[in-house]
Amino acid sequence: MLTLASDFGSPYPAAMKGVLLQRTDARLVDVAHGFPRQDVRTAAFWLREVLPYFPPATHLVVVDPGVGTDRDAIVLRAGDHVLVGPDNGVLVPAANRLAGAEDPECYAVDEAALEPVEPTAPVESTDGASPQRPPDGRSNTFHGRDVFAPAAAAVHDMAPDELGSLEWLEPTTVGVELTLPTPTLEDERAVGEVLVVDGFGNVITNVPGSYLEGRERIVANGGSVPVGETFAAVPAGERLATVGSHGYVELDVNRGRGDDAFGLEPGDRVVLEPEGNE
Repeated sequence: MLTLASDFGSPYPAAMKGVLLQRTDARLVDVAHGFPRQDVRTAAFWLREVLPYFPPATHLVVVDPGVGTDRDAIVLRAGDHVLVGPDNGVLVPAANRLAGAEDPECYAVDEAALEPVEPTAPVESTDGASPQRPPDGRSNTFHGRDVFAPAAAAVHDMAPDELGSLEWLEPTTVGVELTLPTPTLEDERAVGEVLVVDGFGNVITNVPGSYLEGRERIVANGGSVPVGETFAAVPAGERLATVGSHGYVELDVNRGRGDDAFGLEPGDRVVLEPEGNE
C-alpha cells in the first residue's frame, strides 16, 4: 500500500499518481490533498493522528514550501512504515509515533541518481509552442512528481530493512525537527494552544482530554462553557467543550463553527480553568 498526502488540492496529485502507476503496482490510497497551503504544522498533526491507523505502508507526503531549494528529500523508516517527503519537519511527528520506542532511520535522497520522470506521450506540439521540459527530468517547482513519487515507488517495492542497500539513499539525520507544542498544567489551570481547526470549525487544542474528567463546566479563555460527551449535549448553536476523537480537548459549537464562536485559530493561546476560578 502507498498513501499520498499533500496541500495540492487538484489536479497535481494526478500527475504523482501517473508516475507511481508507471513504476509500481502498489495500491494507492489518498490520505488528504486539502491541507492548508504550505502549512507544515497542520499537515504534521493530521499525519501523526491518521497514519497509525494504516497497516504497514509507504507514505508519500508533499507539503513543501521550500521546493527547489537546498532542503533535502528524505526517506524515514519508522517501524514497518516508510515515509517519503521533504526534510522540513512534516514527516517527523508521524514517524516518531509509528516508530514507537525506536528512533526512525533517516536517509537523504540523491535526486540526481533517480531515474528521470518522462511522460508516456510526447509533449511536443506541431505549432512550435512545445512546453519546455527540464533537461534532467526534474522540475524546480514540482518535486512531488519528479523526486518524491519516483523515490516512493522504489522504496515501496522493497522491505523497509533493505533501504540501506539503495545506492541513491544516504544515511543521515533529520535536518528539521518539528515538535508539536505541549500544554502547561498548573494546579487545575491548563495553558495550551490551538493545534488545528478542522473542516467543521472544531477547535482542537493540545490539552489532554483527561482535563475534562469530572467537570460539568469550565472557563475557556474567560468564557464559561459546559462540558459534553457529544456535540448534541447542548442545543444547536451553543458552545461546549468536549474530548475529540484524537484525545484532546476541543472547543466546539453544536452544528456550528467553534473557531468563529470562540474567536480562535491555530497557534492561539488557550487557558482552561474550572468554573469558579475566574
